[in-house]
Amino acid sequence: MKVKTLEELVNEGALEGKRVFIRADMNVPRDAEGNVTDDHRLKESMPAVKMALKGGAGVMVCSHLGRPKEGELTEQDSLAKVAETFGNMLGMPIRFEKDWLNGVDVKPGEVVILENCRGNVGEKKNDPELVKKMAKLCDVYVNDAFGTAHRAQATTDGLAREAEVACAGPLLAKEIKALTKAVAEAKRPLVAIVGGSKVSTKLTILKHLAPLVDTLIVGGGIANTFLLAEGHHIGTSLAEPALVGECKEVMKIMKEKGGHLPLPVDVVVAHHIGYDAGFRICDLDDIEADEMILDIGPKTSKMLAEYLKDAKTIIWNGPVGVFEMDNFKEGTRDLAEKVAEATANGAFTIVGGGDTIAAAKAFKVADKVSYISTGGGAFLEFLEGKTLPAIAALQERTK
Repeated sequence: MKVKTLEELVNEGALEGKRVFIRADMNVPRDAEGNVTDDHRLKESMPAVKMALKGGAGVMVCSHLGRPKEGELTEQDSLAKVAETFGNMLGMPIRFEKDWLNGVDVKPGEVVILENCRGNVGEKKNDPELVKKMAKLCDVYVNDAFGTAHRAQATTDGLAREAEVACAGPLLAKEIKALTKAVAEAKRPLVAIVGGSKVSTKLTILKHLAPLVDTLIVGGGIANTFLLAEGHHIGTSLAEPALVGECKEVMKIMKEKGGHLPLPVDVVVAHHIGYDAGFRICDLDDIEADEMILDIGPKTSKMLAEYLKDAKTIIWNGPVGVFEMDNFKEGTRDLAEKVAEATANGAFTIVGGGDTIAAAKAFKVADKVSYISTGGGAFLEFLEGKTLPAIAALQERTK
């Protein structure tokens, strides 16, 4: 996926004296008072701003925050406090512009944070008139918001097509490179771990990855439905019996190509989900009718470790148990540690999705994997084989 990058423009001296519009992702978690509680996305947004300043530009930073009603922003929807936090992190004075559509005065060396773009009527529908109005504000458009790359909206798709010059920021460029390395240019064996509660939410991913990977590891409620497809009794475990046929199709693909789809051989079961739930470890054929599977067992962890230790590329999306609770966390922790070990042994490992990133952080391996994707829905849609509109727009401009 070849796109023009901000770094290339800086090296060409093409930003000197220009007005640069950066579409960042500052959609950060906040507390009841609006204070930022996790600044990871703000840190990831900084390199693009610093790069544009280094190139001699005046910088406007645009982002969405939450899901406000277009044309009716409330104080809770405002980026004002986020902008203040970003300015403190950047270590320089910045300006916050509430009403920016009719023009922004920005000089070289200045940084202006624009109010929540989703407050503009027509943002989500990619309204052409809104796009034209925004295009007049800048000389160069930079998309650095991978988390919204799957949305064809005014600031992610339309502006990329309408602006005089359009390019990818360093974060977006990094995401494109990492995802391409994990799928299209993957070194083998290639292992994909797909966990989560429902097959229905990951079915497209499973079908897309099955022909591509050497080993497909499924976990959580997804694995339960595969176990049903194999004819196992799973008690009261979360599963989707209606999708057993779809699971069999995925299993058939893996079998015919000589790939591997290892299913749990032992599990952790309990009568209910809860911190107070008594639990036990048992083999698959020992699950009682009133018990539910909430994690994989130690024999399964040991089996999966064998596939991971030889992997050259690992894509991880989704936990294999209810890892948020101490009584059901061991399977996901073991998996996380094995992914980290594979990384240390030379594998390229990419982690994406909110729950998966949370697990990587909880088990202290977030800094021990090759790459953590900043995109939730965008990461999933890439794994589904879909074309991401924001990236497609930049590719077309590059051509």
